Amino acid sequence: MAYDAIIRGGRWFDGTGAPSAVRNLGVRDGRVVEVTTEDLDETGCPEVVDAAGKWVIPGMVDIHTHYDVEVLDGPGLPESVRHGVTTLFLGSCSLSTVHVGGVDAGDLFGRVEAIPRQHVIRAVEEHRTWSTAEQYVAALESLPLGPNLAAFIGHSDMRTATMGLDRATRKEVRPSRRERLRMERMLDEALDAGFVGMSAQQLLFDKLDGDLCRSRTLPSTYARSKEMRGLRSILRRRRRALQAGPDASHPHTIVVQAVNSLGWFGRPALRTSLLSAADLKALPFIIHLMRPLARLVNRLGADFRWQHLPVPFEVYADGIDLVIFEEFGSGAAALHLQEKIARDELMRDPEYRQQFRKDYERKYDPRVWQRDFFDAEIVACPDTSVVGKSFGQVGVERGGKHPVDAFLDLVLEHGTDIRWRTTISNHRPSILKKLAQDPGIQLGFSDAGAHLRNMAFYNFGLRLLKHVHEAERAGTPFMSVEHAVHRLTGELGEWYRIDAGTLRVGDRADLVVIDPERLDASLEEYREAPVEQYGGLSRMVNRNDAAVPAVFVSGRRVVTDGEPTDLLGRERTGQFLRAEQAGAAVPAPQTATEAVAG
Repeated sequence: MAYDAIIRGGRWFDGTGAPSAVRNLGVRDGRVVEVTTEDLDETGCPEVVDAAGKWVIPGMVDIHTHYDVEVLDGPGLPESVRHGVTTLFLGSCSLSTVHVGGVDAGDLFGRVEAIPRQHVIRAVEEHRTWSTAEQYVAALESLPLGPNLAAFIGHSDMRTATMGLDRATRKEVRPSRRERLRMERMLDEALDAGFVGMSAQQLLFDKLDGDLCRSRTLPSTYARSKEMRGLRSILRRRRRALQAGPDASHPHTIVVQAVNSLGWFGRPALRTSLLSAADLKALPFIIHLMRPLARLVNRLGADFRWQHLPVPFEVYADGIDLVIFEEFGSGAAALHLQEKIARDELMRDPEYRQQFRKDYERKYDPRVWQRDFFDAEIVACPDTSVVGKSFGQVGVERGGKHPVDAFLDLVLEHGTDIRWRTTISNHRPSILKKLAQDPGIQLGFSDAGAHLRNMAFYNFGLRLLKHVHEAERAGTPFMSVEHAVHRLTGELGEWYRIDAGTLRVGDRADLVVIDPERLDASLEEYREAPVEQYGGLSRMVNRNDAAVPAVFVSGRRVVTDGEPTDLLGRERTGQFLRAEQAGAAVPAPQTATEAVAG
């Protein structure tokens, strides 16, 4: 029988961590049917890829994205697929669009994830045909999905739909027993529909958009122990995962989350994936506490993992529009104001500036941002004399101004036309190497689809492979390529219990061809591209086309030399991967006659 695709002569990795080998792969009906040293008959095969000198790996798995809105209008999701990601998780950080309507979704996603609120509202209202988790899955699969999707159900989504956004974000309000039971039914229904688990949030600098509840924290942060205990018991009983974000301002919440993962006295362990293991500049010692904590609780019977982005966490900002300012009072006060005139008036106020300086100089409270304007480089500004300098430098040059005043003066003068960057974490290569190997850490946390003007980690997997490959060639390896591929693919599919991440005979043919010689500096270069469905907003992206000669989803080629094919987003190649179930067959491509008839 003829093959639908042949990948010839590449170094094949199966995603399990087993030794790689040069092999020929034959694909038929969306699955791998041959892995062999023998030549395959290419007669009648429409896709033959010469992979000599290249790597052939399973499609990568991204366990933390915020594509919940973008997927509705742009189901091809090319910004991830072009970098070899063929399975994406929705529903992170307690946010999903399973139960809330457009306005509530806009308030939940808009400010927290820096996705324009008006586009969130429009997309959800235009596409929403579902009212249950099962109907939501069906709606997703009615779209021409490019990659495969898996999903968490968001606790803030369920809480808002049950209590209303106002009641769900008031400290004095507790859900009634009936409301708790309704959320528990929602969770059970989502798990029945194949969701991998639930996401929750305790982080207090994630703030709501809109007018009704503006600047309150996410609904999930208001939940108390009785509410969470009922939801955790369902996840524990059904062996599904809890993705959680602890309150960084109260480090004991991290310990509580880790202890809650324990399975004692016949009780199953609670699969827990916690945000996030990062080598913070602000708190450089904290990473040396995170890793032992995971080792300890797992030794005691937990099933606990940190999520980790395996590359430097570099962020950009237009003026003051960056989520890190939400973590202290004066920064949050500015972001609370939607109108530029009001915000500018605030930033001119001497008392406000004094408070900002106090917040800036308070160095030892828990935080994410290091609060150092000498470590913040201006990359674009109408006043070109400041480009390439830090705000601290500008302050020194302008008569010894305090860095905060230099920053606020430039923002007042140029607004969002002044663009700057800083690296918040993961800046020490030696620590990154240790984290990449740690079994208590999962690799992911790209935040793909969110913070569109602030960061771009769509190619984090390729960047890790570059790091590993360079170390190997330099004679200083810290992990094998096989191990790195496993960590990005099969390890994640196995832990979340979905049919993804391996490339063996019988597996779905989600695969990536990588040219290791082109894993170079292009992976780290700055790029922007417009998002059509968000009114042409120019977002940060990654471009390293030569590194990825081919990507296949369900045996069909969706990327060639880093560029999406005409197939991606036009015909469905991906599917919703239900936890604990084998992936279903994807519809075969239409013939010309069928397309015309349709």
